Amino acid sequence: MTNAGSGDGHLSRNDRREAAREKAKVLRESQKRKDRARRFFLQGGLIIGSIAIIAIVALVIVNSQRPAGPGPLNMLSDGIKIGQGLKATPTAALVADADPVPNTVDEESDVIDIQLYVDYLCPFCNEFEKTNGDQIEAWLERGAATVEIHPISILNANSMGTQYSTRSANAAACVANYAPDSYWAVNTALFANQPEDRTAGLTDKELVAIVTDAGAAPADDITNCIEDQTFKSWVQAATLRALDGTVPGSEAVVKGTPTVVVDGLKYEGAIDDADAFATFVVQASGATFNQNSTPTPTPTPAAETAEVPATTEEVPAVTEAPAAG
Repeated sequence: MTNAGSGDGHLSRNDRREAAREKAKVLRESQKRKDRARRFFLQGGLIIGSIAIIAIVALVIVNSQRPAGPGPLNMLSDGIKIGQGLKATPTAALVADADPVPNTVDEESDVIDIQLYVDYLCPFCNEFEKTNGDQIEAWLERGAATVEIHPISILNANSMGTQYSTRSANAAACVANYAPDSYWAVNTALFANQPEDRTAGLTDKELVAIVTDAGAAPADDITNCIEDQTFKSWVQAATLRALDGTVPGSEAVVKGTPTVVVDGLKYEGAIDDADAFATFVVQASGATFNQNSTPTPTPTPAAETAEVPATTEEVPAVTEAPAAG
């Protein structure tokens, strides 16, 4: 074969034509190899995809048959109750398959009782937290309110098969078990670092980093708990329980997240209006609730929530739909 390098200008016309034919032949052979490889990988990808689908179906079946595990410490009610100074109310762990035990509420107390049902992938929960987190924290610091947070997983279908809703709720449960007084800070951090909806979400290592950076310790125990998904079965069972029946001490039902209940009354106002929520708190608690300033009541549109998807691994009784406002 003639060398068609930098000296091509000195070749005869026939030599240049022959060199061009050789180059074209090499290119054609190269393209044929690429085409064969592409077909091979495409066929292999289809096979792998089919195997993945079968694996996912098998995982759903296994999860639906998997026995419920015990819950974390300090979540006997399926939620963790945060009080004055951001301290958690200590409780025993919920025994597997047992009914949760609601926290008692002193009807004579001036302290407002707030219950939150959240999914850490829910963008509306994130909006509510960003809007109202600071004022709720101020109420907690002063002892004017308690907040009971129930992490549930209804949006697994929105995390590309990684079950981020369940994994993040499990991470929160690990904190409740090992570092309950850090739960409020971790709750804030999980929303501050919330992944985009309909992405794979954060990895377990990233969840560990967020939780430990928020101050939760001992790090080794929490890391193992998150990576082993110690409370996965509890998360699934607690989610089913949250969707079945009413919120304790209320006639409200959980149809999506966030579900916010104040002294037994469900908040239906705008999630991005701090004044509207503060007004609702004052109205729900009557004259007993004391805060620094009372905003003027204003009409508010209905609150947005992420609706329960109609099919998730944990909730076979409902049907699949994308997250909705």
